[in-house]
This record gives sequence, structure tokens and C-alpha cells, in this order.
Amino acid sequence: MKVLKFGGTSVGSVNSITTLLDIVKKEVDNGEKPVVVLSAMGGVTNLLINMAEEAAKGNEFTAQLAELEKRHFDVVKSLLEISNQNPAFTRLKIQFNQLEELLQGVLTLRELTPKTRALIVSFGERCSTIMVSKIAAQHFKNAFFVDASDVIKTDSAYGNAKVDTELTELLIRDLHQANTDKVLFVTGFIASNGEGQITTLGRGGSDYTAAIFGAALNAEEIQIWTDVNGMMTADPRMVKKAFPLPELTYTEAMELSYFGAKVIYPPTMIPAFLKKIPIVIKNTFDTEFAGTVIKHDCRESNLAIKGISSINNISILNLQGSGMVGKSGFSGRLFSLLAREQINVILITQSSSEHSITFAVQPDNALRAKALIEQEFELELLANKLDAVVIEDNLAILAVVGENMKQTPGVSGKLFHALGRNGVNVRAIAQGSSEYNISVIIGEHDLAKALNAVHDAFFVDLYKTLYAFCLGTGNIGKTLFKQLNAHTEFLRKENGIQVKIVGISNTRKMIFNSDGINLDNWEEKLEASNKQADLRAFIDVMKDMNLPNCVFIDNTASPKPIEFYEEVLNSTISVVTCNKIGNSGSYDQYKRFRDAARQHGVDFFYETNVGAGLPIIRTLKDLMNSGDRVQRIEAILSGTISFIFNQFKGDANFHDVVKLAQEKGYTEPDPRDDLRGTDFMRKILILARDAGHTLEAADVEIESMLPKSCLEAATVEDFYACLKQEDAYFAAIKDKAEAEGKVLRYIGKLEDGKASITLQMVDENHPFYMLSGSDNIISFTTDRYKERPLVVKGPGAGAEVTAAGVFADLINVGAN
Repeated sequence: MKVLKFGGTSVGSVNSITTLLDIVKKEVDNGEKPVVVLSAMGGVTNLLINMAEEAAKGNEFTAQLAELEKRHFDVVKSLLEISNQNPAFTRLKIQFNQLEELLQGVLTLRELTPKTRALIVSFGERCSTIMVSKIAAQHFKNAFFVDASDVIKTDSAYGNAKVDTELTELLIRDLHQANTDKVLFVTGFIASNGEGQITTLGRGGSDYTAAIFGAALNAEEIQIWTDVNGMMTADPRMVKKAFPLPELTYTEAMELSYFGAKVIYPPTMIPAFLKKIPIVIKNTFDTEFAGTVIKHDCRESNLAIKGISSINNISILNLQGSGMVGKSGFSGRLFSLLAREQINVILITQSSSEHSITFAVQPDNALRAKALIEQEFELELLANKLDAVVIEDNLAILAVVGENMKQTPGVSGKLFHALGRNGVNVRAIAQGSSEYNISVIIGEHDLAKALNAVHDAFFVDLYKTLYAFCLGTGNIGKTLFKQLNAHTEFLRKENGIQVKIVGISNTRKMIFNSDGINLDNWEEKLEASNKQADLRAFIDVMKDMNLPNCVFIDNTASPKPIEFYEEVLNSTISVVTCNKIGNSGSYDQYKRFRDAARQHGVDFFYETNVGAGLPIIRTLKDLMNSGDRVQRIEAILSGTISFIFNQFKGDANFHDVVKLAQEKGYTEPDPRDDLRGTDFMRKILILARDAGHTLEAADVEIESMLPKSCLEAATVEDFYACLKQEDAYFAAIKDKAEAEGKVLRYIGKLEDGKASITLQMVDENHPFYMLSGSDNIISFTTDRYKERPLVVKGPGAGAEVTAAGVFADLINVGAN
């Protein structure tokens, strides 16, 4: 048994109703007895609401009522034989008389309660269903009208009622059992409470009715007949290249529908989701098209995302102030207040420092929300614990959605690159922990451009083979090979990319294979190779093999490969590197690398030079490509030092914490390379250069955190011995910070073309106070992100995340 739901356009005209009946007749001819759920005729619900509101204002409604009656009567006259018309006219006339009496009562009282509003709106579905069921009875005698309010029971939230599922399913099954030989034509959208008073099911209510019936009857499938060919990759009115999606999971469909894809609404899917009943979106005006199937077990897709959804004309409210930081219950007060007042929050994003909250609402709710917040937080505002609430209008939300996003590196980078390249400024960003959705708030006037840019970025066939030559088989190199090997099939299926490692070299040996080196046993193959490591020879072989889509990957920390970067780039070979030495050498060298890459149309990617797997460099480039100007950068860019200072508290001593960091693989072989700030200096220098400053390493002011004796120790063992001797020195620094309620942070800063790195004590008002583990954090203050800096935060040390960063750069080469 199937449930077929037809929307307003499907019952909106003589032609569409004729098509509807043909669809139902096919099912009946196949021996089916479908349940048919109907919406009001197209435009009728809005007309009913308008009449009710006009009546409440004391205005006349009779002309509109006459128009409503005529629309239904004209359909009856066109599709019913004259001998069968009177019963239909009589049933409809009774409905219109009741509606008129109800509207007259509103006019007299000048009052429109939610209960009365729900009752008035219900006439749309009742009239359309009576009309279609009478016409259907002319074709198959077992057509039977069902008022859903008799069987769908809810609470008394009249405009958006909550269904009593257990009772409703019992009543629906009883109704169906008593009428198994009939084709049920059911009113969508409407229900009733325990007293039998009419309630409505809210936005997408007719779809919800279909899902409720389908779940109660364990339907084979639920068909939603509308006026488009299923769910599209984007809004086809703005993106001409948008195409229908054959399949979606329930989660993907919910995400897309919540963020503006109005083909189906999230509540519709919940009953079907719970019982794993497929939902099929079909087009009444193209009945042969397969449409979109929403189901539990979708086939694997090679698309990183399934769709791009959007909501135009939204407003955001910005709250910020020191009174929010670390105050438990603040968010609860805020969003409970909005919920009580029936203000729907579309999107929420909060800074990691808890200093600001931004949320999106419909524009007609913005001023009311602002007033409510000012009333609720009056004391905080008067005490300057909160800044004045700011409303920003004329904005839109763009969201990329898909379950594959979770396993696909670089999705957010591709999104922001596409937006930045097209000059689209991002006002706010939100991503759930499920990673099914990344949402950005942009200017409404940029929406069409942004949708097309992002659609082009994601829905492009990338059937490429990348041929990679890898230097370095240490922790990062080994981890990268493991990641590549684990994701070989995934890359091919989901990204349309095949990565072949065709050359590997460490400090002892090297191997080559133009068909690709098997990553299951590469270590044995390398060990058995008779080719001794020779960097010059390695480069020559790579050039001589002359492979397409070639990538040189430097996973070393040695200065020797840097000497060949320019030659490699000039040979039209892309370079991906986690080696910071090249970009932090002389500025002239830094510029030559970029000029060579630009001149030869290849990529020079080095995201891991600064933040391991974090999208720091990519974010900075996107900002600058979009015409933004960086005013200030503040950062903690050493995951090693971040880990050390997050562990260095209480009874811990500095020596043991540093030793632990090295054991976990967070430090360089000589921890002083981290602790003297050399590594940090390289990172802030690279950022400064990428931000447009012609700085040299000597221009970065570094405050050493180590005593001179530790810096001058002859060996690593001597260094650790010195740390023990200086325990009192470090304990004094720690104790001073703790006494003042502060934490130690080694912070880099770039402002006005000057870069510095200093050891600071910061309190809870500082955005870097809440840092944990080995996380890095960076704050960009720009012309656009002036009031609230753009913050990137996450793991900044370890082979796993660094290798993941190299992996992402490699995939980005394939995407270009």
C-alpha cells in the first residue's frame, strides 16, 4: 500500500487534477488501494489567512469568499458530469456557509485567536478534498472522503500542533481496517485536539499528514507529488545548472529542507524515518520522471556534497560582552526566551571565547527579539556587561549539505575559496558536529552569485590521476601513506581522484614505479631497493618520467629539498610541503616560489607550515582574495607549546611536561627548536608574508622563554638536565600566573607590518584563555571582521593531523 500526497499546485487547476486522477487510477488499476492526501488548492491557504486578518481589522471579505467559492465550483463544473454536480455543490456550499459564519464572527468581535485561525485555515483542505473525492467517485466508485481531524489527534497548539502518535496510529488503523476496499481521500494539514477542536500541523502539514498515515499503515512508500522533478542540487531559479538528485538519505533531506529547500519539510520525514519508509518526490507535471527517493540505505555517491540550500531575506542579531564569558546558563536564558515567544532561530554560532553569540531569525521577528533580549538582560546591559544588541538585515544563508562531507577533506576550504574568489563576504559560519552541513551567512544581494560559484566548485567531474613523488618516510610520511591507502577507494568513488605514489625517498634509499608503489608493502620495497638516496637524482628521475598531474611532496624538515623547489615548479610540477624552511627563508626565495607556481600554472601548497591540519593559510588567502584587508593577526601557532602550557599547572614541573610532549611526538627531536620559538617564528613569518608583508626572519621579535643555560646546553640530554636545575625559575612563572587567575600563553602577533612572539599571562576575558590540549588558535582582525575577529581553532601538533593537512593539500591539487 502506498500513500500519495498532492500539493497545492497538483490540485490547483482542472488540468492538474486530471493528471492527479490519472496517477491514482494507475495505482487502482494495478490492484492498489492508495491513501491519497490532499492540500488546499494553490493559493487558497494564503487567501483564507488574508480573509481572516482582514475580518479581524473590520474589513470586508465577501469578494474574496466569492472568489474562493468560484474556483472550486468551476473545477466541479469542468470535471463532473452535470448529473453528479449537485451533491458536490451541496457539500461545498455547506463548507462555504460555515466559513462565512466564522469570518462574520471574527468581523463582529474584531478578534482572531489561534484556535479560530486554525479552524478558518482548515477549510482549504476540506474543500479541496471534498471536491477531488467527488470527482474521483465518477472514475472509481470506491472513492471515500476522510476528514483527518477525526483520526489525527494532537495537543492544543493550534497553529503547530504536536501529534499524539499512539492514539493517532490506532485510529488510522481502525479507519483503514473498516475501509480496506476503498480509496481514501484524506484532508492534509488538519487535525483535532482531545475536545474535537480543529488544530493544524504547521508548515508542510499536508506532507506530515501523509507521513503520519504512511507510518501508521506501514506503507510501502510515501509519494509527495509536487511541481518540480524532485529535490535539486540548488535552487533552479537561481542556479541554471542545478539538477535533480536521484537519492538522498533522511538526514541529508532534512538538512536541505530545513535550509530552504521547500520541496519537503523536516517534520514530514520523522514518522517515515522511524519506520524506514521511502519518501519519493515526484512531479505532477512530469509524471514519467523518476524523481528523488529519500531512504535509509542510499547507494554510495561520488559527490562530496549532495546539495546547496539557501534561505534569503534573513536578519541576524549579535550579542557580545564580557558578561557572557564563562557564565553558565546564559545561552539557556537567551534561547528559552526566544522559544517561549515563538521566535524561530534559524542558525546559531558562538565564538570560542564565549564572548559573542550570533543567531539568525526571520526579519519580521528581529525587532521583537531585540526588544525581548533588552528586557531580559536589562541589568547586564545597564552594567555594560553586554553591549547593545545589534541587528543586521538583508542577509541570506547558504548551506552545503551531504553525509560524505564527514569523510571528505577540504570541503570547507573549497566552499570558502569559491566564495572568497568571487568577492562574497561571509558574515558568520556554523557547522554541526555531525559535519553534514556547513552554513554561512552572506549578503542577500550576493546570494545568486554565491550559489552559482559554490555549485560550480562542487559539482564538477574530477576524474584525474595524481602522480606523487614523496620525500621523507618519518612519522608524517608514514601516516600520509596509511591515510592514502585507507582512502584509495573513497578518493576514487567520492572525489573522482586516484593518487599513485610513484616515487619514495628517505635519507638512505629511493624507489620508483610509474604504475604506482603498493602502499601495503612500500617499506619492504624501499628497503630492498638498490638505488641509493640521491636528491639530485630523485629530482631528475621525476622530471624524466614526465607524468601528468605530477606532485612533489616534501614531508621532511631538512633544508636540502628547498634548493630544488623552484626547479620543480619551473618543470610544471606542483609542490605540497609541510617543510617550513622554504617559506621562512629569505623573502626573495619565498617570492620566487610563488612566481614560479603562478607562471607555470601549478600549485604550491603548504597549509601544514602553520597549523598542521587547520585551514589557516587557506582562510587567510580566501579573505585576501575576496578583497578583505588584514589589520591584525594574533595566534598561538605551536601545538607543542600549547600542549606544554596546558599541562604545566598545579603540581606539574616543566621538565616532566616537556618530556611528555616529546614522548607524544609533539616536539622536534630537539625540543629547544620549539621552546626557543624558532618553529613559531617560521609560522608567523609565513603568515606575515602571505598577508603581504616583506618581512625577514630577523624582523620577528622573539621573547625566549628558556634561561640562557638551557639554550646553550650541548646536547638534548644536557638540556633536560638544565631544565631540572631551573625548576624554581619555571615554577615561579607558573605560580605567579595562577595567583592572578591567569594562564600562560606564547602568543604571536602581526600588526602594522611588525611581527612578535611573547610569553604572556592572559585572563578569562582573552579569546585564547580557553585553549586546551595541543590546540592552535588564530584570530584574524580584518576590515570585514573588525568587530568580531574570525577565529580558527583546532589541533596544531601530531603526525596524524599534519599528515591529514598534507593529504588535504594533495586533494586540492587534484581539484584545480
